[in-house]
Amino acid sequence: MTAHALHGDLESTALYDIPGPRAQRRHFLYGIASTVVILALVAWLVYLLFDTSQFTAAKWGPFRYEGIQELLLRGLGNTLKAFAYASVLSLVFGAVLASGRLSVHRPARWLATLCVEFFRAMPVLVMIFFIFVALQVQPLPALVAGLTLYNGSVLAEVFRTGINSVERGQREAAYALGMRKTQVMTFVLAPQAVRAMLPAIISQLVVALKDTSLGYLITYEEFLHAGKLIASNLDYDLPFIPVVMIISPIYIGMCMLLSWFATWVARRERRSPKTSAVEVVPAAQETVLPGRR
Repeated sequence: MTAHALHGDLESTALYDIPGPRAQRRHFLYGIASTVVILALVAWLVYLLFDTSQFTAAKWGPFRYEGIQELLLRGLGNTLKAFAYASVLSLVFGAVLASGRLSVHRPARWLATLCVEFFRAMPVLVMIFFIFVALQVQPLPALVAGLTLYNGSVLAEVFRTGINSVERGQREAAYALGMRKTQVMTFVLAPQAVRAMLPAIISQLVVALKDTSLGYLITYEEFLHAGKLIASNLDYDLPFIPVVMIISPIYIGMCMLLSWFATWVARRERRSPKTSAVEVVPAAQETVLPGRR
């Protein structure tokens, strides 16, 4: 293939026109201008922090104390505990609701639809408060229950959409081979749908992780609650900004760790033969009628 033909092929497959020398210079200048603006904003923010004495020893000194460190670590452990319970129960609850939505029985389908629409429409904070105040449940179970009801109903739609995204011919061919509904779901539909569902599942789990911070409103001693106790302490000169600067990167790091885990699982699934598409159509085509051998 000549260079001219290769250039023409690249132009025909590009989603937009390849920028010329003048456009490249403009893009370079835009990049420099954007970088300067971002650096200016960061410098202004740092100036404000220094100007309001946010980096003084009085505000950062408390973090050297062992009691403060233990308080933060205990709060982080409680956050991870609530997230672990809520994530597992949300996945189970979502799978149950998705099964109901996909059921051939109309009453089960209607009941599952009602639950999904109701819990998705209710604010998660209202559900947590209702369970905690009206039902007089302890803080941890109330927080986990509220997160489970909301995130489980959202995940139910993720599961249902993922299952329905598999080609209809795969399902019909599996039934033609004599497979039962459970076998079709387990060995044909779910393995092919898991790749499409995984990003949305991880995204919703990240939401559940961030929503564990609502526990401080019902006196659950999670990470944000521990930070609030430190930030509102007059003896430490109200170190609100230092607490935010310590807690925020940890939350961001946990969310990034979840995203990295999702990427690792997706890459592992692409290499695993267990999650590859189940080719049931060729098997159905191999079925022959008696006397036609």
